[in-house]
Amino acid sequence: MLNFYREIYTARAENKKLLAILIDPDKFEETRTESYLKSIPESTSHIFVGGSTVENNKTAQTVKAIKTETNLPVFLFPGDHNQISEDADVILFLSLISGRNPEYLIGQQVKSVSKLKNTSLEIIPTGYILIDGGNISAVQRVSNTEPIPQFEIDTIVDTALAGQYSGQKLIYLEAGSGAKLPVSEEIITAVKKAIDIPLIVGGGIRSIQQQKKAYDAGADMLVMGTHFEE
Repeated sequence: MLNFYREIYTARAENKKLLAILIDPDKFEETRTESYLKSIPESTSHIFVGGSTVENNKTAQTVKAIKTETNLPVFLFPGDHNQISEDADVILFLSLISGRNPEYLIGQQVKSVSKLKNTSLEIIPTGYILIDGGNISAVQRVSNTEPIPQFEIDTIVDTALAGQYSGQKLIYLEAGSGAKLPVSEEIITAVKKAIDIPLIVGGGIRSIQQQKKAYDAGADMLVMGTHFEE
């Protein structure tokens, strides 16, 4: 089992809750790296870096700046194959399994292989499920896919299980950047009961109360980003 994945899997087994702060390179000022990292919660366990659209080389520059100021593991959360940086520790090898656009189910993955064949990055296959967060998210616009409505819980659970059965190591429920509504507790609980792999939840989480509700519902890791950008 891969090292960083093993840590996440073990945390799940021990009911240890994890928190990742997502940094969008296009909205990040490298000169403020130190002050930004000092502002994030002490409970932060991971840094995610990525966005739906990022300028060339901006991801690598952001990762390098972050690595000079923290020992936290840095995970790539790429919107496309151009956002790969060898300076990170891990890449979430995302497949947008809630959508039916082949470019984000397998196309981008194929395009990334030439960069990943001899990589030192730990590669974690991740089933990415876009949930309706009450707005049109950047992921929805870029991927040209529709989010699953929050009331279609059975569809969301079946999609998560399909991801697990297909060999995904993580399931990521995403309401989208700037979501008005986070993923509901009912969805989190239903997916948690159904799968045997770690569950990540992100989008629209802005308060301690929302964090607690998501953790109590069964999220193994939460991802917060927009809240800290603002």
